[in-house]
Amino acid sequence: MTMDRRAFLKTLGAVSASFLPAIARAKSPMGQSKARIIVVGGGYGGATTAKYLKLIDPSLQVTLVHREWRYLSCPGSNEVIAELRTAGWLRRSYDTLARRHGVRLVRGDATHVDAQRGLVVLRDQTRLPFDRAVLSPGIGFRWDALEGYDEETSRLLPHAWQGATQVELLRKQLRAMRKGGTVIIVAPPNPYRCPPGPYERASLIAHYLKRHNPRAKLLILDPKTQFSKQALFLKGWEDLYPGMIEWIPSSKEGAVERVEPSRRVVHTEFGQHRADVLNVIPAQKAGVLAEIAGLTDDTGWCPVDPRSFTSSKIPGIHVIGDACIASPMPKSAFAANSQAKVCAAAVVELVNDRPPSLPSLINHCYSFLSPDYAISVTGVYEYSEKDRELAATSTGETPMDADRAREAKYARAWQRSFAIDVFG
Repeated sequence: MTMDRRAFLKTLGAVSASFLPAIARAKSPMGQSKARIIVVGGGYGGATTAKYLKLIDPSLQVTLVHREWRYLSCPGSNEVIAELRTAGWLRRSYDTLARRHGVRLVRGDATHVDAQRGLVVLRDQTRLPFDRAVLSPGIGFRWDALEGYDEETSRLLPHAWQGATQVELLRKQLRAMRKGGTVIIVAPPNPYRCPPGPYERASLIAHYLKRHNPRAKLLILDPKTQFSKQALFLKGWEDLYPGMIEWIPSSKEGAVERVEPSRRVVHTEFGQHRADVLNVIPAQKAGVLAEIAGLTDDTGWCPVDPRSFTSSKIPGIHVIGDACIASPMPKSAFAANSQAKVCAAAVVELVNDRPPSLPSLINHCYSFLSPDYAISVTGVYEYSEKDRELAATSTGETPMDADRAREAKYARAWQRSFAIDVFG
């Protein structure tokens, strides 16, 4: 079922309102649990969880564990690569979570989760006790999935899919590329973080090249036969960058079989392509902590019951965000934010020995094709108590005849309001 923008806004209000009963119950005298909740991972999922746990029940002892005192946003990194933003724009602070909401911050690298004893163990052997733990460990890479490309190789041929160093390296390589050269993006197989991300990256790199290296070309080699917002991207490339971007799906030799790093050559079943700048985005799985903790299945991702995002593998542990299996929701920052709110409300109910409510979740994702040209996709998801799964109840995309400049303004406003919602 498709949905227009007015219907989306009404649905967003309804989904947001679904948290109000949990907030009202939690702030009643019966809800003063003082339970200890550890949230591991300070990205969009983890930070939202920590904030909303305290909003719903201020008596909770909420600790947020993250490797650094600040978080480097993945959404927006394509704009930095294309020199539309500076790297500093991606930094998110936890100061407001601590000062205004009372979240305890612990800087450290969680290396073990002992569910039976209720302990999160850090690399320095610090032990943090919990009554419930919420993990938002993000993604890891399948370094053995593509011959010739591993973690060491990524220091030469950046994936730029996480980390400031990787983003900056790709940006510098684009700036130094020879005139009339070729950029190749090797897209990852499903599932992976941010389904439209590689195609937004291609668009914004093309925007950069159009200004600084107009004779350059960009190839997208894709192991898939279709991708998120495909028709909208193809139309945008025709409008903005005619003849500059070529998408090659697996049905037309897009699946890369191996990489020669020293020559920047990628080999497919039928031939090879040489790049001046080669951006390989590897196949992905749940972050390493999820694997160590025994929360992953054979797919490499974490199965959960999306009513509360409780792990299907280990009771008392919740997993949200990119690491969890919450199909048909995509792996996106907005999805992680929505899951975090459902999880926070469920945790409050569970520590007070009450069953969680049946949730509704939402995802809304903008993609920039240029600074004043954006597109979006929306999905609403309902929980099936019978199947213990989510089902998409309505979806929608930017209409083909929509005002793309206006959509870009919406996207900028969303970036600002979303960062405030998550990090305060």
